[in-house]
Amino acid sequence: MSAVAATGPRARFGQVVTELLDQRDDLALVYAEISGQYFEDASRAHPRRVINVGIREQLLVSTGAGLALNGIRPIVHTFAPFLLERAFEQIKLDFAHQGMGGVLVSTGGSFDMSALGRTHQGPADVALAATVPAMVIHAPATAAEAEAVIRAAVTDTGLHYVRLSEQADAHELPDFARMHVLRQGRGPVTIVALGPVRDAAVAAAAELDATVLAATTVRPLDVAALRRHAGPQVAVVEPWLEGTSLGAVAELLDDAPRRYLAIGTARRELRHYGTPAEHAAAHGLTAAGILRRIRDWTG
Repeated sequence: MSAVAATGPRARFGQVVTELLDQRDDLALVYAEISGQYFEDASRAHPRRVINVGIREQLLVSTGAGLALNGIRPIVHTFAPFLLERAFEQIKLDFAHQGMGGVLVSTGGSFDMSALGRTHQGPADVALAATVPAMVIHAPATAAEAEAVIRAAVTDTGLHYVRLSEQADAHELPDFARMHVLRQGRGPVTIVALGPVRDAAVAAAAELDATVLAATTVRPLDVAALRRHAGPQVAVVEPWLEGTSLGAVAELLDDAPRRYLAIGTARRELRHYGTPAEHAAAHGLTAAGILRRIRDWTG
């Protein structure tokens, strides 16, 4: 590991990848300049299996798929909008169409890099990833969850998307594959919190006496836990494009009639760069914003 301390999710990712490259000869990292400070030791130790393609995102994904075709498990990494939006055709064709597995790891979603402008903002990434058949999608909300997800995804053979964000939560889940009850309420509302919105969801739920369910893996969702705990009114809160997961949740909760509300980043463009916190507030992803949306919805 380089001198950079492994504190946030992205730094922890760098630490874990360095360790895994030491342990597995069939593993390679391909990145596009981004996060190079975390891969210095790995690059020195494994120069043939740590590949920096420069700012060439389509080449980044195609290189990873080419490695997969030759029996190498690739980890492919850059910022979320560059990985999912700019190189989506390569994900669709080079990985998915050819049945290749790999671990696509983004960072910066949705507005971590908001000060750099619209090019570095990626609220649509999960919606795009969800269109790829059989892709497993993870949105860890802490550094420890990021480590657990990456280790499991590398061990698997399928195609995974790991969405990292520095907007970490205090509420940590013990098992990333399961949906957990963060708060058991007595009211009719159940909040399904996906990604790093758990703290805000729990704070809003305390005012509503609502139940809060949370998951690190957002595709596929834990259907058994959803059906066991969901009430008659279900609000899906996610820090990416509003409505991305609503259909998936509603499809799994077809065992009883329910009302649904989608809360996420609005389907409009904010033209002031701002800070991540300002974007969260503008999109209603704070505790106050979530509370206001649900109260308006429930009347």
